[in-house]
Amino acid sequence: MEFSFILSGLLLFLQPVVSDSSPQITEQELTIVLPEVNHHAFKRGERLEYEVSYGWLDAGEAIIEITQEKEKIAGRDVFHVIGTGNSLGTFNWFFKVRDRYETYVDEKGVFPWIFIRDIHEGGFDLKQYYTFDHFKEKVKTNKGKEYDIPLGVQDMISALYRARALDVSQVKPGQVFEIQAFVDNEFWPLKIKYLRNETIQVDKGDFDCMVFVPVVQTGRIFKKEEDMMVWVTNDQNKIPILAKAKVVVGSVTMEIRDYKGLANPISKVD
Repeated sequence: MEFSFILSGLLLFLQPVVSDSSPQITEQELTIVLPEVNHHAFKRGERLEYEVSYGWLDAGEAIIEITQEKEKIAGRDVFHVIGTGNSLGTFNWFFKVRDRYETYVDEKGVFPWIFIRDIHEGGFDLKQYYTFDHFKEKVKTNKGKEYDIPLGVQDMISALYRARALDVSQVKPGQVFEIQAFVDNEFWPLKIKYLRNETIQVDKGDFDCMVFVPVVQTGRIFKKEEDMMVWVTNDQNKIPILAKAKVVVGSVTMEIRDYKGLANPISKVD
């Protein structure tokens, strides 16, 4: 089971020194127009907590938050997002998970400047550090490799926030949105298909939601493209309330446990 993929499909111990690794811009590059997104979906201080179940087992928790700190990269204001995924209780005995992710997301453009991934899942460990230079349309990895990227490309965590910033005011059933992401040293078109509106009941209460299907990579942990469904609040926050995924063996569920610091009123049904 890959907690990191579930978190990114919605949607994590390094502490980066931003000033040392951020892109250095030249006078010529200042003329490059970076993309901007008009949205009010999230703000500093937002914290989302989820319970993760594997079949009937309470497997763990996933927490993703935007810190209160204000930082700049390449002269631009950024959100510092930290996500963690941890196995809990008896699940630690046979599949211990300690995942941590960080991304520094451009406040105006909702694209990443730095991405950090440090995961420990069972006997599998992986560390990644990506530095995105959108002025030069390049990304550098901690392995010393450099790749060309399209302007505004996402990482696997920033993509969640870019999806939340999409304009879905005129969306129709079956409509597909696509977000370009750089994941595991390759480009990945993340496609999200809108299905319908639905009121969903979870332990936290009843919520008016929009139902989406992330059209995901088959043959990894999903049998079919549409084996994952996500219920997102039908409001300006667009936070995931519930996610259900059929994996190769069994199923995984993520359900909202708590939320704090939202930018807007939530679509909770009284």
